[in-house]
Amino acid sequence: MSAATPATVFLGTGRRKTSTARVRLKEGTGQFLVNGRTFESYFTHENFSKQAFAPLLTVDLKEKVDVTVNVRGGGVGGQAGATAHGIARALQKMNAELRPALKKAGHMTRDDRMKERKKAGQPGARKRFQFSKR
Repeated sequence: MSAATPATVFLGTGRRKTSTARVRLKEGTGQFLVNGRTFESYFTHENFSKQAFAPLLTVDLKEKVDVTVNVRGGGVGGQAGATAHGIARALQKMNAELRPALKKAGHMTRDDRMKERKKAGQPGARKRFQFSKR
């Protein structure tokens, strides 16, 4: 009973707005799955697919690694950002020498901009009810 040694898997967690992406990265042929679906069928809009793929293109590893992503919460845009952040963190674990290139391209920074909460006594986060002097 000799089993082939499994490829080392590198994990990375990425977040953006209310989305969280759990990324599994291993050396392979360029297969990319998001929530069990192919990359193209999940991120149908070109801007979101470019954003999610950006870290792999920065370090020229698109065809050399297999990526499996489990992403939850938020919308498609937030999920694409979370996926990119998770891939960048997993790539750094795979090869620490990639960090400077990823950091320079801005992939290592967690984008902390979120929706501001609605406050009591007003209709939105910043909007106020109309003021009437008389």
